[in-house]
Amino acid sequence: MLQTGKYRAFLMIGALLVVLVLVVAGCNGLPSVSDASQGVAQAVETVTGAVESAKPAVFQTEPTATPAPAQVVEVKSTDQELLADLYDRVLPSVVNIKVTKSAMVGGEQLPFDLPPGFPHPDVPQAPLRGEGSGWVYDAKGYIVTNNHVVEDAEEIIVTFYNGLWAKAEIVATDPQSDLAVLKVDAPEGVDLKPLPLDEPDTLRVGYTVVAIGAPFGLESTMTTGIVSALGRSFPVGMATGGRYTLPDVIQTDAAINPGNSGGPLLNLNGEVVGVNFAIESPVRGSSGIGFAIPVSIVRRVIPALIEEGVYHYAYLGISGQSVTPELADLLDLPDNVLGAYVAQVVDGGPADKAGVKGGTRPVQAGEGPDGPITLYAGGDIIVAIDGHPVRQFTDLVSYLVTKAEPGQKVTLTVLRDGKEIDLEVTLGERPKQLPAPETEGKAGISSSAAVAIARDTVINEKLLKGEIKETVARQDTYKGRDVWVVEMSDGRQTATVVIDAKTGDVLETSVR
Repeated sequence: MLQTGKYRAFLMIGALLVVLVLVVAGCNGLPSVSDASQGVAQAVETVTGAVESAKPAVFQTEPTATPAPAQVVEVKSTDQELLADLYDRVLPSVVNIKVTKSAMVGGEQLPFDLPPGFPHPDVPQAPLRGEGSGWVYDAKGYIVTNNHVVEDAEEIIVTFYNGLWAKAEIVATDPQSDLAVLKVDAPEGVDLKPLPLDEPDTLRVGYTVVAIGAPFGLESTMTTGIVSALGRSFPVGMATGGRYTLPDVIQTDAAINPGNSGGPLLNLNGEVVGVNFAIESPVRGSSGIGFAIPVSIVRRVIPALIEEGVYHYAYLGISGQSVTPELADLLDLPDNVLGAYVAQVVDGGPADKAGVKGGTRPVQAGEGPDGPITLYAGGDIIVAIDGHPVRQFTDLVSYLVTKAEPGQKVTLTVLRDGKEIDLEVTLGERPKQLPAPETEGKAGISSSAAVAIARDTVINEKLLKGEIKETVARQDTYKGRDVWVVEMSDGRQTATVVIDAKTGDVLETSVR
């Protein structure tokens, strides 16, 4: 027992010596902590034979991780709360719109000829149903959406955020801006909360924006992104007999899908900066490129539709395009002179009366699907309107749509034969039908007839396996012809039917 006690005392003294060695090593600045630890480890091994267990417990040479500052977590939480609060505040003002359209085909709309004297039957088809979004414009029950959402609708149901609904009537539509106004009597339990409008020309590329709507019928969906570009342009108005340009379109990477059409694009203050209306995608889903009608156009068009049922567009009476390096080379234009090249002036129109000149000298610009493409050299280049620079054709259109009105006098600065001259023009009102020959070859059948032909083709050729759930029809050109392009989807696949807009002939079908 005595020997055992002595042995234990020896061990305790050894341990104290080890601690003393460590303290001295730390004070005297020995070569390194690792060298000291190796020596101590050897001493421990001699006394106890337990190096592996002693190492990690006594000698930790790596510094411990420092927790992230609370401030970082707080900032992220604030950002999330901002978006969540915005959603709660705005959602009661966003609506889902369901429309029903007739697919009745009768008379001259039949996609086949009947024997002489044979009566034209009415061929009933299943009603067509569509879906989109909208938002409360004021407390009187006016709802803003897209024209293409409610076009040809026979019944419109507006569903509010809390599930209550009301039937809506179309107040007025404007195909040239793709805007429409509906009117509802809000049911009991719905407090109409109008969305505020942002001021024009305050949006910048890089700003955060929010889209709320019903993509693919999923109501009350919110997506976020940024403004990825400004000043885009879209051709519109084909169904009314003429092609015009919708200017100042907003491009965003916020996810916009079928069903978002008509819904608001908002800034972080909850103000409407645009109305979602189109996407650029090969798969009919969001690919990071969505488009919205700018609030500058909404502010002008919507009040006019409510008060008068129509918006009166200023009209100059020209057609043309932006000056590009290729155009300058073809038409022998000066280098690096930007502006709107006047290819054609409408006879008797405001520009013609003011002395604006279009191109007159034919120049071959290559081959198209219908033969040689001919441009005309010698036209004026518009470089300013009322002192506002015109760097591309859409700058001119933007000024006419958002800052001018019929009867207003404007000054065009044009470049002609190397010299700038000013021409005073009294603007007219944009005609609903463009003068000939610009309307030549426009659609001879309606959109509903084109949809009916496409539906028959999809069913008869068994292009889709499932029930048709979504139908979209748009006008385009195909191999030099004006056509209807009708896309029908069963949720898994999309069938595309290209139809001659004049004869109703099916020109092409495809499935993806």
